[in-house]
Amino acid sequence: MVLLKEKKVPMRQCVGCRESKEKKILIRIVKEKDHIISIDRTGKKNGRGAYLCDDLECLKKARKNRGLNRAFRMEIDDVIYEELERQLLNESK
Repeated sequence: MVLLKEKKVPMRQCVGCRESKEKKILIRIVKEKDHIISIDRTGKKNGRGAYLCDDLECLKKARKNRGLNRAFRMEIDDVIYEELERQLLNESK
């Protein structure tokens, strides 16, 4: 009798709502070496990553609770949050 192991589902915590969810349903926000912060839908860009629900409300919560500041260990400018919001809105269309 052969026992099949269940694959472990990778979980990540959203920096907005702070809930743990499956990695594949979250969006990766990446900070590259030159401190450029962008959305990484592929999950393959180099750099430090933080995860966010695919929801504008979670981005607003992350802005309020400074979740990205903690994840990237740096001060995140409002301009970056506005650009991330714009990218989220454009990609959801």
